[in-house]
Amino acid sequence: MIKSMTGFGRAEVITNERKITVELKSVNHRYLDLSIKMPRKLNFLEGAIRNLLKTYIQRGKVDVFITYEDYSLNCVALKYNKELAKEYLTYIREMAEEFGLENDIKASTLSRYPEVLSMEEQSLDEDELWGFLEGPLREACEKFVATREREGEHLKRDLIEKLNGLDEKVRQVEERSPEVVDIYREKLEAKVHELLADSQIEDSRIAAEVVLFSDKICNDEETVRLHSHIQGMKKMLEEKESVGRKLDFMAQEMNREANTILSKSSDLIVSDIAIDLKTEIEKIREQIQNIE
Repeated sequence: MIKSMTGFGRAEVITNERKITVELKSVNHRYLDLSIKMPRKLNFLEGAIRNLLKTYIQRGKVDVFITYEDYSLNCVALKYNKELAKEYLTYIREMAEEFGLENDIKASTLSRYPEVLSMEEQSLDEDELWGFLEGPLREACEKFVATREREGEHLKRDLIEKLNGLDEKVRQVEERSPEVVDIYREKLEAKVHELLADSQIEDSRIAAEVVLFSDKICNDEETVRLHSHIQGMKKMLEEKESVGRKLDFMAQEMNREANTILSKSSDLIVSDIAIDLKTEIEKIREQIQNIE
């Protein structure tokens, strides 16, 4: 199924002890560019997160936002720095003796000195935390892919409509080409008779000149290849895998054929159709940039 490169997905899990939220959003990009923003305490999970995301996403600039809150009491512990407390007491006693001051230090006072008592985060259980994160991460990815698929269906319908219009213009070129040769023959015969007056000229000479002209402006190969590319692109739009890059390459080939038709043309009508072909192909390429 065709997928757009624009998508959004969000999932959240809340328990009595924890809350985790995952959001994904993306825009167009030539390759897969993952930007993950999350609390530092989850950095050890980045490799696992990236590997999981790559199973759902092939192309696009994807921003991933993960927030994590721990409500449990065992997430931090009170730490008592005994050595530092001793050092504080030693210097306080020295100050009291040196300056003749009363040493009125109490335990409650000492506990408020910097770093004597401090809160320290407990180490996290990696497997347990990954188990808690994996569910909402997958759910957000699935919602993200679903939005891409819905948008991709709209892109597919629009592209098929544009390809049908392109196919019709190629047929117009094919229908016009024989007329261009006939018009050239008529003009050539008229010009020859005008220049030579009553003199006779062999029809074979005129026919040979018309054949040379016909070969020069012949665009059969280009129109056949354009029809083939159009049908090939329609088939690609039915594929399930990521086809954005292949479609873009095909559009470049189509543009090359349209350029060749325009360069060969000596007829205003064919030239106008070829310009329209190039314009429509460019519109198709713009849409293809949105496909994964």
